[in-house]
Amino acid sequence: MRCVLDRPPQSPTLSNRLSGIVKRAAGEAVHWAWETAVECAAIGPLSKRGRRFGAFGERSVICFPTNTIFNEQFIHIGNATMIGPQVTLSAGMVPGQACISDPVVKIGDRCLIGKGSGIVGHFEIVIGNDVWTGHNVYITDQNHDYRDVTRPISQQSMPERSVIIGDGAWLGYGSVVLPGARIGKHVVVGANSVVTGELPDYCVAVGSPARVVKRWTEERGWFAVD
Repeated sequence: MRCVLDRPPQSPTLSNRLSGIVKRAAGEAVHWAWETAVECAAIGPLSKRGRRFGAFGERSVICFPTNTIFNEQFIHIGNATMIGPQVTLSAGMVPGQACISDPVVKIGDRCLIGKGSGIVGHFEIVIGNDVWTGHNVYITDQNHDYRDVTRPISQQSMPERSVIIGDGAWLGYGSVVLPGARIGKHVVVGANSVVTGELPDYCVAVGSPARVVKRWTEERGWFAVD
């Protein structure tokens, strides 16, 4: 008697072939519908949602799907800037809040904000021109106070300090920029770093808190920092 494993392969039945055809067609339809939604639902300067912003430059786009976006009138976006999908972009604490500064969040020209990132402003976040970020970068100008041990941290003050990111900077994947940070021009911030203070122009910084490990000057070119 022949072993079952030695049986010749069976030809697919008509119903199996039809089922495969239907599944492939359904898959193609889902991909087409999603790609169409992504294209049609993107926010641009001429879209209804785009016109809510304080400024929205030509050839700029916020990709679909977005995460949380509110108080757009206090957010300014420059020209030719791309903000990736699933990004949080907000000014103030809650929708409808009258912010004390305008703009609260300013993003320059030709920037690229990576997928899943968050830019959460309350007082002032200024991002220069040609700034690129990796995915899941978080930038905020507000933090929680914790000095009063008799009260929950959620009930204490939330101090604000402006954040400045200079032209041409690159923020690696997962990096965090906290209140009071000053990042100079053409600065590289390594993946998963946390910036709490000042980083000079033309440097590479890594770690938590981020520290300078390499710099460039006209006199010395690039050199390691001990």
